[in-house]
Amino acid sequence: MIMPRGHQLLLPANQLFIIFSLVFVFLIDMLLSMAFTGNAAWMPDFVAVVLVFWAVHQPMRVGIGTAFVLGLLLDVHQSSLLGQHALSFTAQGFLAKMIHRRLLWFSVSSQAMQVLPVFAICHLLELIVRLSAGGLFPGWTLIFAPIIQAIFWPMVTALLLAPQRRAPNPDENRPL
Repeated sequence: MIMPRGHQLLLPANQLFIIFSLVFVFLIDMLLSMAFTGNAAWMPDFVAVVLVFWAVHQPMRVGIGTAFVLGLLLDVHQSSLLGQHALSFTAQGFLAKMIHRRLLWFSVSSQAMQVLPVFAICHLLELIVRLSAGGLFPGWTLIFAPIIQAIFWPMVTALLLAPQRRAPNPDENRPL
């Protein structure tokens, strides 16, 4: 595959860094759900953003199985219907793996617009599962969650790709 003009050649992602980032964002999500906002409908799901990021950039390492396990852990933590987040994260993992080759050809801001429907579909899927199980409608502020997740996409991309951008052996004769 030919790289687009102007893109930097990245080093391979470290497996420990991927695991650390997923665990760290899971802990941050746990802290935010216990904070003053609670489980507000407008709150973005940061685990979903990082999960979609790794499913796009490292589809062989982070996939549907990882998404399912993280979804079950989030279901247990939030005391929600067991499988609600697992189904949503599995769908996100599948959709991210489905578009990952095409998505990497776009700029980061264009990628944010491309992943917005993925986040919106999965929030809709969570809402359908919640309502079919007899839960209450969380309110129309639910519309803002996928938009906020798409806004965070460029920041997450810059943060998680930073360790891969360093040059292994910098040299003026070898700019890669």
